Amino acid sequence: MVVAAATLAACGSSEGGSGARAINWYVFNEPGGAYDAAVDDCNKQANGRYNINYVKLPTDANQQRELIVRRLAAEDESIDLVGMDVIWTAELAEAGWILPWEGERRTVAEKDKLEGPLKTVEYKDKVYGIPFTSNTQLLWYRKDRVDTPPDDFTWDEMIDDAVDKGTAVEVQARQYEGLTVWINSLIAGAGGQIVDQAGNVKVDDSAKRAAEVESKLAKSPAAPPGMSTNAEDQARQGFESGRSDYQVNYPFVYPSAAAVGEDFQKNMGWARYPRTDKDEPSRPPLGGINIGVSSFSNKPDLAFDAAECLANEKHQAIAAEKGGLPPTTESVYETEQVKKAYPFADLLRESIEAAAPRPVTPAYSDISLAIQKTFHPPESVDPDGIVDKLRDRMEKAAQGKIF
Repeated sequence: MVVAAATLAACGSSEGGSGARAINWYVFNEPGGAYDAAVDDCNKQANGRYNINYVKLPTDANQQRELIVRRLAAEDESIDLVGMDVIWTAELAEAGWILPWEGERRTVAEKDKLEGPLKTVEYKDKVYGIPFTSNTQLLWYRKDRVDTPPDDFTWDEMIDDAVDKGTAVEVQARQYEGLTVWINSLIAGAGGQIVDQAGNVKVDDSAKRAAEVESKLAKSPAAPPGMSTNAEDQARQGFESGRSDYQVNYPFVYPSAAAVGEDFQKNMGWARYPRTDKDEPSRPPLGGINIGVSSFSNKPDLAFDAAECLANEKHQAIAAEKGGLPPTTESVYETEQVKKAYPFADLLRESIEAAAPRPVTPAYSDISLAIQKTFHPPESVDPDGIVDKLRDRMEKAAQGKIF
């Protein structure tokens, strides 16, 4: 069954061979060469037992999901391994499209993994993938212009300081997944959640607290130009332009700072994600890629073996070095590769461990859209009415209704 074959073929694939031992791994096109290196190494180690074929999907997460879902819904046997965004687990597992990791396989998938990434492969007490790469956001600041933020530094304090200094705070507030990421972390940082482990909608005053932070920044002089249309790269560019003393963003901004100039990177500090409330620890965002085995693969045992190889400690270290993708296995943070790539490796590990996963639900796509519509545009958000509005939209989204 060939679904969207022309589209996927245009994305390209590495030389992995074909036939009875070919294992097709569908995952985004990682530009640093880390995934290519993992595929080549695993194929050498397999010594002909299997050959992984790296099928490169678009870099846009929505396009990746659409292509994967279309193939799996058609029970396409040509897909063996899925490079899954951390938010896909529940949807693919509930549909019966990916296999659980059981027995010794589950032990391998869970071994030495950080708690945050491990939660992203769990659904209904089963494990549906092996964590490969992770990601989170840090608070980046100008050491030459502001004091080192204290451990209990809050969003309110950061916004107030930026206003006092006449600078901006860089965030991701476009109506897209990045806005969901921000709001989810603000809500979790206020002690709340959006959906509980049973899949029930849980919206309380923590949503109002998130709206207060978002609205305060959007309506203040510290709001960056184009805040309502800014994503990760616009935040990076704003920080590098000198218009801001603070930004929340992923680790890719650190090597990018080197291109601005040695002095700029030298004056770039890092701290844990800001707190929503003073008395609650922050809950940083959590991203990454897990590897799942398709239920329709006609060689699942080989696919599990290939997945274990791709996600091993060596290849996590390579992904960190070449791709700027943080590891999911705790011990990898002690390697020279990771320490060299991330002088902030300890903070990165701490942040991933403490991160807040996004809602685990088969209806995630609709849930995320409900959040985006409720909290956008930032300057029009009314904290006083947000709880009822979000709850209503979330309940409709969970039921598959139009909101």
